[in-house]
Amino acid sequence: MKKHIIAIAAIAVLSVGAAGQASASSVHTVQSGDTLWSISQASNVSVEELQTLNDLDSTLIYPSQNLKVENKVDTYVVAKGDTLIGIANKNGISVNELMKWNNSSSDLIHPGDQLVLQGSKVDSKPATKPVHTSATADPVAKKLTVTATAYTANCEGCSGITSTGIDIRSNPNQKVIAVDPAVIPLGSRVWVEGYGEAIAGDIGSAIKGDIIDVFIPDEQDALEWGRKTVNIKILD
Repeated sequence: MKKHIIAIAAIAVLSVGAAGQASASSVHTVQSGDTLWSISQASNVSVEELQTLNDLDSTLIYPSQNLKVENKVDTYVVAKGDTLIGIANKNGISVNELMKWNNSSSDLIHPGDQLVLQGSKVDSKPATKPVHTSATADPVAKKLTVTATAYTANCEGCSGITSTGIDIRSNPNQKVIAVDPAVIPLGSRVWVEGYGEAIAGDIGSAIKGDIIDVFIPDEQDALEWGRKTVNIKILD
């Protein structure tokens, strides 16, 4: 989205893989830390398709909410950053099955490759994530010390939609941070010192390396945040 950045200007672009053709419907029960974008990525559908399928007028979802999803399982177009094991896990199949169906003797894939997913398994009961009560109770995948700036969504020309489809203007209480995906994967839950638990839901041209940008709805509060060094924990 086009954002009003208090310390740095960031323009977001995201490349994701695409599945096509056959689909199968199932139900996903929203877990703590889920976002509509993370569910869409796991189901190989767009945020807009999920909203249409579930009659949602915003991207705000709640734990224990049941969402209808369509898992498209016939083919998959490889995107930058994809791995064979990641695609296999996303579709409930094994790497060996993927290699067999695509007559491949190697797990090497390239952006633009189209993989056959025939026979993929779409579970009627989705896998669940453990519900955590606090940041200190979460298993921590990685700890970092980063430079943190702040941005708002209420500026001339701002859409209020992050690069991963989160509508932060309609949901100002949603805690979202912009990250460098090479350092913090998009969709991760991240605890930020002085900010709390947030979703890594945006990126920007100036957000590189150990830099994050925290969303703060009020411009004065964002100005007061300024630029600081903080500790973060990548929870998943």
